[in-house]
Amino acid sequence: MAMSADKILISVSLFMAAGLCEIGSGWLVWQWLREDQRFSWRIVGALVLVLYGVIPTFQPSHFGRI
Repeated sequence: MAMSADKILISVSLFMAAGLCEIGSGWLVWQWLREDQRFSWRIVGALVLVLYGVIPTFQPSHFGRI
């Protein structure tokens, strides 16, 4: 069964958004730990990491997820 172009575009976009959230959250926490940034950087990093966990639930296609 072939996927429509819309589903492919949404899937790729969500995949990229999840990757950016994963990298961004790690960077924010790193900045807080190593570069002596404000504590709020850690809070924002944690919230972005939660968003990283939520984004895959919007995936319209099923590709072996359980």
